[in-house]
Amino acid sequence: MEDKVKPKRVESILKEEKKPKIIGLTGGIGSGKTSIANYIQSKGIPVYISDLEAKKVMESPEIISQIESNFGEDVISENRTLDREKLASIVFNNPDKLKLLNSIVHPAVKNNFERWVVKHKNYSYLVKEAAVLFESGSYKDCAAVITICAPVESRIERVINRDKTSREKVLQRINNQLTDEQRIAKSQYVINNEDFEQTKIQIDNLLISLKNIQ
Repeated sequence: MEDKVKPKRVESILKEEKKPKIIGLTGGIGSGKTSIANYIQSKGIPVYISDLEAKKVMESPEIISQIESNFGEDVISENRTLDREKLASIVFNNPDKLKLLNSIVHPAVKNNFERWVVKHKNYSYLVKEAAVLFESGSYKDCAAVITICAPVESRIERVINRDKTSREKVLQRINNQLTDEQRIAKSQYVINNEDFEQTKIQIDNLLISLKNIQ
């Protein structure tokens, strides 16, 4: 009698597919994550910019409707776009409101990231850039994490020039984040980004190492 083999469930088949490794990329404000992410992309490696993608997700009609239901119509402009300043003023220094907003946005961003990974499934590894990689817990899904460091004074100068803000406000934002030491303790790789020409050499060497990551 011929043996009958039960068909595998679709979920099991998908799990067996070889997926790209996820490499986390993080660092404090002014560390130069964006410049480094762009340089990595220029080498033909896809990079998911979490903050940029989150902004796109938050402008989707479904998420806007959920935000409107929970935070009121005042945070939505007449053309059905998000008034980020009004929303920020509500969640700023209000942990419960911030938690509520995150409960709406984070699952949608996670789904967006998963679709992005599928789209790039033929790569051996992908890079996920996120300022709050450790705080959000998403570092647990990474095969390795790269932390970008830079001297505090360099970071302050970069942010002042970029955002046209004050030194005091930049320092406040730095002090509200994890320290470089805290990030480094949980990272497999560290890039010191003071001189960008030297930084590019560090990245080139690192990308060679990542080809062999298990």
